[in-house]
Amino acid sequence: MTEKVAVSNTSIGTLDIAGVSLHADLSGALFWEEQRLLVVSDLHLEKGSSFATRGVLLPPYDTLATLSRLAAVISRHDPRIVVALGDSFHDRTAHERLSAEDRAAVTALQAGRDWIWISGNHDPMLPRDLGGTIADEVAIGPITFRHEPTGAQGEIAGHLHPKARVAARGRSMERRCFASDGMRAVMPAFGAYAGGLSIRDAAFARIFPKNGFVAHLLGDRRVHAIAASRCC
Repeated sequence: MTEKVAVSNTSIGTLDIAGVSLHADLSGALFWEEQRLLVVSDLHLEKGSSFATRGVLLPPYDTLATLSRLAAVISRHDPRIVVALGDSFHDRTAHERLSAEDRAAVTALQAGRDWIWISGNHDPMLPRDLGGTIADEVAIGPITFRHEPTGAQGEIAGHLHPKARVAARGRSMERRCFASDGMRAVMPAFGAYAGGLSIRDAAFARIFPKNGFVAHLLGDRRVHAIAASRCC
């Protein structure tokens, strides 16, 4: 199946996955308009405080920054359902380190909508006191949402934090990206402190046969659709 990609001079592009058209938001979220469903992946809340416990000092503002960006994209699309696609928390006790203000922010984001926490490898035992529903995966129509990609058709997953580097006019640009071949997709990490894995890594070759996929780079003003074979 050929992937149809429409990119305009806006902050939203289009991904077709298994016949379903989704909006690729410049924030790194996907919005399924027909279902009014927003999906984000790998928030890694409280990564900064997790590093601090090991003596690696980072500015302790990642959770605030991530939740603020999430609030903005929720305001933009007004979803009926939000799916947090795993590794929402950086470790098993991260939710215990949330400030009262951040807990209140999570509650406010959930108001008036269904919220689904997908368990990830960093947060396999998700807390039950933060609202929402906990699941290992969710299937809606032809789409299955899960944390770790298997390469199955109709799958939207996270976990790998894809990023891509492209060279042009003697310069290179490296950005987070969606990776998709029209039948499956891997989402970029949404968290402020989440890192990235190059789409040239062997992990992506196991998901997308023959390198036949597209990197949808999150640029400054728009989503750039570039064949993976053109990426460095």
